[in-house]
Amino acid sequence: MSRGTPRLSNPHTASFYNGGTQCGAVRGTDATDAPATAFTWWARLAGLARRQAQRLLPQCCALCVAPVPEGLICDACLAALPTLAPACPRCALPVPGGNVCGACLADPPPFEATLAAHAYAFPVDRLLQALKYQGRLALGEWAGVALAQRVRRALPERSLRERTPLLVPLPLSAARQRERGFNQAQLIAAAAARALALPLADALARPRATAPQAGLPWQERLRNVRGAFVARRRLDGRDIVLVDDVMTTGATLRAAAVAATAAGARRVDCWVVARTLPPRPP
Repeated sequence: MSRGTPRLSNPHTASFYNGGTQCGAVRGTDATDAPATAFTWWARLAGLARRQAQRLLPQCCALCVAPVPEGLICDACLAALPTLAPACPRCALPVPGGNVCGACLADPPPFEATLAAHAYAFPVDRLLQALKYQGRLALGEWAGVALAQRVRRALPERSLRERTPLLVPLPLSAARQRERGFNQAQLIAAAAARALALPLADALARPRATAPQAGLPWQERLRNVRGAFVARRRLDGRDIVLVDDVMTTGATLRAAAVAATAAGARRVDCWVVARTLPPRPP
């Protein structure tokens, strides 16, 4: 473990890197805004099954495998997860004083605000990679709950209830969805919507496959996802929240926000589990 790495509650275990233990199923949410979909009903039933399983079966922390009565990560490991310093309210990058950063002033993004639950650093990066690439679907519940907790800290409950934003997970293309078998943003958004009692809808589609964003330079990322999203229906006058696992350059969220705005959305915000930080100067 390198210097500066957050210490886990049981640092001697290597189970997380060897596959760890996958506890529970994924909790869903009630989709009160859109017609019921197969995913909505599956998520609701999975949530009931998961809560029942937690009562009957022993739980273990996904990071250190210490016993936990409920949830996927123990309190000690949760306390060690990396957080963000005061950040730009538009793009969530750290800025002294939490003011709008120079980049957003010079080139305002097509969304109004971004909330990130964590910094994309150890061990949050490993958790999200395990969800996305190893199919550890139960981690979608942890990610959605972490996002909901961040929202509660940042936004007054009265304001949230008055706006009643519609949570919209970033969609995958049909080919990527078939390849992966699930959409991690959908799992995260479902858990967050349930925790916050907010409506959830798959209001955007990704009709064409694009090259993976990882590894592409900034300008190529923008070109790669330009026009990649379309709205499934009109969003006139709605407050939309785009939900994703990680925000790196923001190019994908920008493209999705443009599609939502073109469909009539009044306001578009972004909620992400983790924000990639810029590299430290040498």
